[in-house]
Amino acid sequence: MSDKKDKEAKAKKKGGGMVVKIGAAVALLGAGAGGAYGLVAAGVIGGGGEHEEKKEDNRPKLIKKGEEDPFAPPAKEGEGEGGGKEVEGDGGSEYRTLYFTFADEFTSNLKDSDALVQLSIACSTRRDYRVMMWLKKHELAIRSAVLTVLADTLEADVQTGEGKDRLQKRMTAAINKVLTDTEGFGGVDAVYFKTFIVQ
Repeated sequence: MSDKKDKEAKAKKKGGGMVVKIGAAVALLGAGAGGAYGLVAAGVIGGGGEHEEKKEDNRPKLIKKGEEDPFAPPAKEGEGEGGGKEVEGDGGSEYRTLYFTFADEFTSNLKDSDALVQLSIACSTRRDYRVMMWLKKHELAIRSAVLTVLADTLEADVQTGEGKDRLQKRMTAAINKVLTDTEGFGGVDAVYFKTFIVQ
């Protein structure tokens, strides 16, 4: 009988050892899977999914009236009328507007006509000063684009207010295309006529 008890005791020990081994294996697998999940979630391995670094938006920002423009050149002492600080009005747009005037006039033939148009223009932006720098930097390419728009304009279009409005919008789009192609962002809100002569 004692042999029978010894065999049963050994069988229980062997079975108990197997449960411990299986439990240890499951615990190790669980710890490994949890660790791997933690590394993926932290972005250490596997790209990080939702925790991936987002690229900073580096496009010109709208500047509210009274806000400092981080890209504006420093004001020279005594600049402006009376040497005082620029004062913004309380009404209208909440954003500051800057104007860029093109140095030279634009002269072009009109489409399907012997008529010539000669004009000087300016454009505006409510974005930070980088747009002004880009307008100056790419003035040659912008002049070419504006002249192309003018050459593709019918004489009848420059005789009416609606036609001139459409021309201003087309020139704005052409300027923004040049800036977008060269700098990745346009930023020009509108084009204005300073002089406008049709001959």
